[in-house]
Amino acid sequence: MTDTRPARLAVLIDADNAQPSIIGDLFTEVARYGVPVIRRAYGDWTTPNLGGWKDQLHAHAIKPMQQFAYTCGKNSTDSAMIIDAMDLLHSKRFDGFCLISSDSDFTSLASRIREEGLLALGFGNRQTPQAFVAACNRFIYTDLLRAQHSPPPKAEERQPALQAAPVAWEPAPVELLKNSVEAAADESGWAYLSAVGGKLAQQAPDFDSRRYGHPKLSGLFKSLPEVFEMTRQKQGDSMPHWLVKVRTAA
Repeated sequence: MTDTRPARLAVLIDADNAQPSIIGDLFTEVARYGVPVIRRAYGDWTTPNLGGWKDQLHAHAIKPMQQFAYTCGKNSTDSAMIIDAMDLLHSKRFDGFCLISSDSDFTSLASRIREEGLLALGFGNRQTPQAFVAACNRFIYTDLLRAQHSPPPKAEERQPALQAAPVAWEPAPVELLKNSVEAAADESGWAYLSAVGGKLAQQAPDFDSRRYGHPKLSGLFKSLPEVFEMTRQKQGDSMPHWLVKVRTAA
């Protein structure tokens, strides 16, 4: 019998390195991959710099994990989070881990999770070292979550001097897209879009169509009609599936 239960995820947050303002959007994103059965945030909660986390801890049922900074210059929080993650990993109770941090110290942890055959999801800012990004199955930049989920400010709350700069969409990575389509295609050259998405994640864990101004992968391919052909195929009673093909030169 096929196991259809949602993936059980452990969400571990480096509170010293993440912003509390992203947490609502983050859990919306996590829900796409499974159920966050463990929600823990690590830091020295006796210090005033973590005061902004209080409301988010309560609102999202996050358990604060206390770690005192015993030595100046050493990140005790990272060590505590890694040790806790290894204990959870060896419990064999989870299908994946969500590591919320932009710190390269978690590179080896992400690699170890993947070696165990579990899903390693990373969340961090654009300055996250590439080594940590590459160690994850998927890496999601938190500014994309804000751009997608955050509602626009009310008129009375708008202050021109404090307006955020518009999101600067990046140009579409055409070669990466073509390589992924060709890798997933059958002998006819057509590939299921879902399979293409898997190939993209294998080649670039931080690939995200939202970086290029499209909430869905299908929208990104549709924006490149000179490069790709698209069609929909219905099988039985299931919803139609998108297929994509690299357009051949005339």
